Order: sequence, then C-alpha cells, then structure tokens
Amino acid sequence: MNSRLLELATRHGALKVRIDDQRRRLGQQSAPLESALSRGDTVLEGVDWLKHHPVAVAAAVAAVVVARPRRAWRWAKRGFFVWRGWQAIRSSLQGVR
Repeated sequence: MNSRLLELATRHGALKVRIDDQRRRLGQQSAPLESALSRGDTVLEGVDWLKHHPVAVAAAVAAVVVARPRRAWRWAKRGFFVWRGWQAIRSSLQGVR
C-alpha cells in the first residue's frame, strides 16, 4: 500500500476516535441543559393547548369570576400590568435589532 494512503487512513482513524470522544463529552455536558429544555417544552405544550381550547379557558375564567369576583379582578389587574410590561420590553428589544 502506498505510504501516503496509509498515513491518511491512520489520520482518518485518529480523527474518528477524537470525534467520538468529543460527542461523548458533549452528551455528558449537555444533560443539565436537556432537563431545562424539556421543562420549557412542557410549558410550550400547555400554551399550545390553551390556544387550541379557548372555550375551556373562557369557562374557567367565567367560573372564577362568578365564584370570587374580587380575586378575579385583582388577578386581572396584575395580568394586565404584566402584559403591558412584556409589550414594552418587546417593543424596546425590537428597536435594538
């Protein structure tokens, strides 16, 4: 066999071993990130469910308003202020781009 081909095959094998080691280490180091991302996926699935079931959400809100109107009003005010703050942050971040 040509010595050049033998050298290339040896380097190729060494690189494959190095890549396999890097993949293994990356998998180990990304385990905490995987759990955090799975929690985020769960939240997004819940938001998606809420978007696809507006009648259920409206019924739950109506039940809370009928059962405890003061508490519902208090949470509505808080929600409004959170929403307005989010809108302000989002608009200021759009100006940064």
